[in-house]
Amino acid sequence: MLARSARYASQYYETVPDAVPSYLLGSVDNCLRLLVLVVERGRVRVAEAAEDLGVVPSTAHRLLATLRHNGFVVQDHRGGAYSPGPKLTELGLAALGGMSITAAARPVLERLREQLEETVSLVVLNGARACFLDSVEGTRSVRVSSRTGLVLPAHCASAGKALLAALSSEDLARRYPDRQLDNRTDRSISSWEQLEQELEEVRRSGWATNFEEGDTGISAIGACIHDTGGIAIAALAIAAPSFRISGRAEAERLVPVLMGAVAEVEQYLHKTSGPGACKLVYDEPGFVPTQLVYGDTGS
Repeated sequence: MLARSARYASQYYETVPDAVPSYLLGSVDNCLRLLVLVVERGRVRVAEAAEDLGVVPSTAHRLLATLRHNGFVVQDHRGGAYSPGPKLTELGLAALGGMSITAAARPVLERLREQLEETVSLVVLNGARACFLDSVEGTRSVRVSSRTGLVLPAHCASAGKALLAALSSEDLARRYPDRQLDNRTDRSISSWEQLEQELEEVRRSGWATNFEEGDTGISAIGACIHDTGGIAIAALAIAAPSFRISGRAEAERLVPVLMGAVAEVEQYLHKTSGPGACKLVYDEPGFVPTQLVYGDTGS
């Protein structure tokens, strides 16, 4: 029955590719079209969305607000443009990788939380933003709350800086065409020269720090997760109140545990990407993977 139904559907849509189902839900259709628009353009304002969808601005605003509430888009600031959010990035990784990277990392996040009693997060890079796909909250009485769904300027997050450091100079320039850096706190990196210096240090050490640069009172340490081709696809971060990670010495004590967790996630991902399995391939290093190659790629 299922096979017969699938063949019928296939024949129908091959014969009438542009047919519009009679049961189409207008609001759902507009939301899906809006998602495609955000992905294609990278940034969309309410007026642009309204014009492209053929709806009034108030309707476009409600659609975007719904997508933002569910993590599919993020807004730079009140009244600003909307960009792809962490949930959209996660879905793209899951569809192309055959599994969700959060599923691979979740057990490691939980074990790391139990070991350190601190908040641990999985982060991906979306343009110049660090998107927190998943987070496990620490167990101490004074702790950093769950970061799931949080979006920060990449240069204000330890995981974001780790991922930025893994980019080529050309890719980094594309993400910051005007070299302008948004400040979150008075400790945020504010100049391009300072960012370049810190990213060079991250490349040497293999891990990055954030001392109250994204949020006052919160410090963190982060490192990249790589695919079988050596491309950084995500990062793990350990966050704690700044009085527990007040400087580089405290951060360094967490490095062996952090790098061990990174290696564990990589090992799991690499097992699913060996000969006869699939490998993520990128059109541009550091962006969301764009296709799959099956079998032994020789890498």
